[in-house]
Amino acid sequence: QVHLEESGGGLVQAGDSLRLSCVFFGDSEDSFTNYAVGWFRQAPGAQREFVASFLKRGGGTYYSDSVKGRFTLSKDNAKNTVYLHMNSLQPEDTARYYCVADQVGIGINNDYWGQGTQVTVSS
Repeated sequence: QVHLEESGGGLVQAGDSLRLSCVFFGDSEDSFTNYAVGWFRQAPGAQREFVASFLKRGGGTYYSDSVKGRFTLSKDNAKNTVYLHMNSLQPEDTARYYCVADQVGIGINNDYWGQGTQVTVSS
């Protein structure tokens, strides 16, 4: 069983930066390095949208076109933590951000979702 815990959201102004954190809690059979981990977001009245993800075992990263060049993923394997560094935030980035994990790869349906952390960007 895996539990994902996000933090770092908040209210910022356009152009500001935020760093979201996702801590991966799993047992010995659910190791952090055996999962692909990433982020989705959902704005009010909109569908959930892919943001960024790591492939499992450090295979690489993917970013949506809407955040490419502004958002960056990093991780600390010793802390079982993935970070989403968000720069040049815009009002359209306002959403609830969810950490996700999947044993195969990040897609629409993932094995595990966190509860989310709210990011609000004012103009």
